[in-house]
Amino acid sequence: MRRYPAHLYTLLVGALVVALAAAVSLTVSTQEAQAATVTVQAESYAAQSGVGLEATADSGGGENAAFLADGDWMRFDNVDLGAAGRLTVSARIASAVGSGTIELRTTSATGPLLAVIQVAPTGGWQNWVTRSTDVTTHPTGAQTVFAVLRSTAPGDFVNINWFSFVGGGDGQTAGWVPVDQAKWNAQVAQFRAMTPAPVPANVVRVPEFNATCDYSHSKPDDPIVLPGLAGASHMHSFFGNKSTDAFSTTQSLLNNKATTCAPAEDLSAYWIPTLYEGNRAVEPENMIVYYGSRLPDPSATLPFPEGFRMIAGDARAQTSTPAGSPGQYWCAGTGGEIGRSADGNWPVCAPTAHLTHQLVFPDCWDGKNLDSPDHKSHVAYTYDGKCSGAYPVAIPNLSFVVSYPTNGSTAGFRLASGMASSIHGDFFNAWDNAAQGHRVKDCITQKAKCNSAGTF
Repeated sequence: MRRYPAHLYTLLVGALVVALAAAVSLTVSTQEAQAATVTVQAESYAAQSGVGLEATADSGGGENAAFLADGDWMRFDNVDLGAAGRLTVSARIASAVGSGTIELRTTSATGPLLAVIQVAPTGGWQNWVTRSTDVTTHPTGAQTVFAVLRSTAPGDFVNINWFSFVGGGDGQTAGWVPVDQAKWNAQVAQFRAMTPAPVPANVVRVPEFNATCDYSHSKPDDPIVLPGLAGASHMHSFFGNKSTDAFSTTQSLLNNKATTCAPAEDLSAYWIPTLYEGNRAVEPENMIVYYGSRLPDPSATLPFPEGFRMIAGDARAQTSTPAGSPGQYWCAGTGGEIGRSADGNWPVCAPTAHLTHQLVFPDCWDGKNLDSPDHKSHVAYTYDGKCSGAYPVAIPNLSFVVSYPTNGSTAGFRLASGMASSIHGDFFNAWDNAAQGHRVKDCITQKAKCNSAGTF
């Protein structure tokens, strides 16, 4: 009998998420003349060998196929690979040790090879990253797909949360927004031609600049997830560009010069789900948006391309967040946390402290797309201190630091999206290219801490 690692028994995940994941184990959305956009939960296999299941402890939610070793396999029936053309195959994986590959094959475990997903350590069995590869030719329509695990090392080497298959018969896949290569090349050329500012001797050597953005407005809109659908989202609190609504585009943001951000050259839109204390919305006075780098060598970092957008976190995640949980809210200020809410999911802050959260975004980009169907598959978190493979372009490591003017109580809070675990954030880039470029050049690539004005 297989011995399961101890980490199985230490996960804290709400039963509701597991139930929801089981109910929606296969999600398919199709469009005429385009390939399906298919997400297949790993636990929804029709048959398997050597696979265990465990609850997923972060924003991905649901269960994951766990304790996977060389030779293990899973079979998934009726996976719609759509029409002929490009297909992007992704897997959400976690690994604490070892390396190997996930072979995706059609028809049988030894059938034609569809794609190969590379596996390397991600920092833990529940530290999740998305790995993708592009396929130029593939079988079309509904297929039986086998996931076969390969590794030269003994023992378990990977957990899998889900697979996705996204492609288009006409070369333009629904949900993917290709970067305009000519415009991007011109932006990069402008950036490379910039002369970096001299760094004073007393500057803190941290690769960072920021934009300080006051709260602007709230709307049940989301121009990334639900573009053009006013009122279709849960309530969001918006920062930055004052015009942001369901109909916002790159051009509309650039055309509207009214922003709550310092510097004024940052016309980007930033938003998070609204926080409620009882039935009262608690709006942050401001959000500090940090642009930095987690890479040992940040000199390869490039600015965000115009119109770039992405999401961090998961509005669907409804899991418990007891003290010590990753990415939880905390109390900033004198006295810090003095207790927990009755449900254990929120801190209670001292009268001299306030509720705070930091949300960290991916920092590696595929270099091809401004957006993707899930608004995450075009980016990834670095797991080994560099950007490579399917995500070779280092972009600034964006993070939102949000402070709320409240201490909280044992009654706790709720987000417009649900529990504390559902915290998420959206970024729609509308920086002035030159202003952003100089900050990346001066502050990040030179590893020097800058302020909102972009100066040392």
